[in-house]
Amino acid sequence: MIPESIGYAAAFLTTASFLPQVLKVWRSRSARDISLATYGMFTAGAALWLLYGVAIHSLPVMMANAITVVLAAAVLVAKIRFGGE
Repeated sequence: MIPESIGYAAAFLTTASFLPQVLKVWRSRSARDISLATYGMFTAGAALWLLYGVAIHSLPVMMANAITVVLAAAVLVAKIRFGGE
């Protein structure tokens, strides 16, 4: 029970940490200072972590990375749409 609670807390904090960046980029319509390579690799990595979570049937890993993929992809889309490199 304690390890799973730690997993959920970690999942919440690491996933929620992307929300301020997503809101800032979409509100300002500027992603000039965002690295396309970094967000591209991070989004791909989070997608792989999601697949890993599915493979091992870990709900905290699946939930955190599903949401993280969506948030990181939102920044990635904003970078492509608003802020050329």
